[in-house]
Amino acid sequence: MHISLSSEMNEIAILDFGSQYTHLIARRIRELGVKSHIYPNDVPVSELHHAVGIILSGGPRSLVRDPRLPIDEAIFDLKKPILGLCYGHQLIADHFGGTVESGTSREYGVASIKILNLQSSVFNKIPEESTVWMSHGDHVEKLPDGFEQIASSGNDSIAAMADVQRKIYGFQFHPEVNHSEYGMRMLRNFVFSICNATTNWTTDAMLEEIEQEVRERAGDKQVFLLVSGGVDSTVCFALLKKVLGKKRIFGLHVDHGYMRQGESREVMDALAEIGYDDLHIVNAEEEFMTALTGVIEPEAKRKIIGEKFVDIVERVMTENGFDESEWLLGQGTIYPDTIESGDTKNADKIKTHHNRVDRIRAMIAKGLVIEPIHDLYKDEVREIGKKLGLPPNLIERHPFPGPGLAIRCLCAENVANQKPTVLPLYHSTTLQHCNFKTAIKLPIQSVGVQGDERSYAHPAVLIRDNVHEDMWKEVQTLAPIITNTHTDINRVLVCVSGDVSKIISSIVTPATLTKKRISTLRIIDRIVQKHNKEKGCRHIWQFPVIMIPFGYEKKESIVLRPVESKEAMTVSWARLPDIILSAILSDIHALGLVDFVFYDVTNKPPGTIEWE
Repeated sequence: MHISLSSEMNEIAILDFGSQYTHLIARRIRELGVKSHIYPNDVPVSELHHAVGIILSGGPRSLVRDPRLPIDEAIFDLKKPILGLCYGHQLIADHFGGTVESGTSREYGVASIKILNLQSSVFNKIPEESTVWMSHGDHVEKLPDGFEQIASSGNDSIAAMADVQRKIYGFQFHPEVNHSEYGMRMLRNFVFSICNATTNWTTDAMLEEIEQEVRERAGDKQVFLLVSGGVDSTVCFALLKKVLGKKRIFGLHVDHGYMRQGESREVMDALAEIGYDDLHIVNAEEEFMTALTGVIEPEAKRKIIGEKFVDIVERVMTENGFDESEWLLGQGTIYPDTIESGDTKNADKIKTHHNRVDRIRAMIAKGLVIEPIHDLYKDEVREIGKKLGLPPNLIERHPFPGPGLAIRCLCAENVANQKPTVLPLYHSTTLQHCNFKTAIKLPIQSVGVQGDERSYAHPAVLIRDNVHEDMWKEVQTLAPIITNTHTDINRVLVCVSGDVSKIISSIVTPATLTKKRISTLRIIDRIVQKHNKEKGCRHIWQFPVIMIPFGYEKKESIVLRPVESKEAMTVSWARLPDIILSAILSDIHALGLVDFVFYDVTNKPPGTIEWE
């Protein structure tokens, strides 16, 4: 679905080079009340004449290491305003004779910029210094002819450039993400002051288009919908029932044994309270446990779980005598699922979501799947849920991954020399008055996203000499420095419980998914969610609890991962109030089941929300 209801000349055209944030750009343009349309990077210029402006997205490719992605270079002769972001910024520099280099100006996460030309239209009403969101390894080293540098970042790289005469601009950062302090103002300046666009889009128009698309896509078929009970599938359930009628929707909830404590019953009761009392539940715990026996690798876990969901759908359809030719498989897929699974052109696969395994992809190619909200983000889905009249307890729930606790319980093989190592800390001036003097690299790995590419790297644990009130401020400064300077580190942790002196001598223990480990994780997750809910931490958007097979006595440790976000594409780690953290740690300690509790202080990028 593209929110572009006509070809009138009042659209912002977005060329997609595979960025995790491309649809987020389109989303931000829609928030400004202007239509947007996403095109492939090599779209012919003839299709862009009706646009009032063009945005070139970022992407995972490197102009230094990889072949340049194709583009119809005639777009630069259209005399339309152009804004390049990250890869698009570098592409503009390369096209006009500048130089792009790699390796010396890596920046992932929050960075400071200084505007060098406050008279620039694109920076109207923006203060001289502000924070933006970076995610890049390459950078523009030399400006092309006709361009001036209009902003610099903390490492003195070219954060923004402009050719005012030709109305061509380039940002090394991402204004479209919420963490760019004045990003929306910058986009507003480009869209209205430079492109002279006018408003022509509303949220109601989006819902109307989604409903019309559902009618056209479904035709006279019925829909077999997988309902996890999360926000996305619940809104999809309500939307399909509204548009197609209750009798045409068969909702199935699969309890795969990796749900949170009591979740399947809670889901069924919550939906029944609003009149959706026809949800079917299948208990498939033994089936999933058997399929995942001995599985270590994160991608393998995700693919097995996704394939097993399809097995169960096919079995239930057979048991109920459903004619496959009369049914579509419904899924509450949203855009982050698609982009992280590498399902758009030029995008790197970060991790395979359960609704994007090979069999699902094959079904999509055959037209057998309906996904009404697949172009939306989580907060847009919640807006749709409100318009459908769903209660807050359903649409404001913390996101929970389809594979459940299976991807929050890390596993490890029996590999020799899996011991922690001391990590050299650079930037000695930064550390001069810091309480953290040492970092230890743990011999485990987790998934991250850096420069729109997947990373599979180690976490570093910051070791403190003492605790004082500014500790968390120091962490906020140190964490991005460590991940920016160490290519084999994509997460930073703080040890908040346990004997820190024993971290260096602890080991990774061979471990797989077992009922005992999942039970332990489920108990601790319940403790965490209980305290978080009771104390009303509204700033926390999601709170994964991760188990890692690392320690010295119990051979297990827990990682707390509270985060703040709006759409999951960019994330800041969230600080828990001391009273809540203390209560959580006290209850976990009383169980006597783990050696350490770590606190994940990594933003996204470089670390994804989930560890696997």
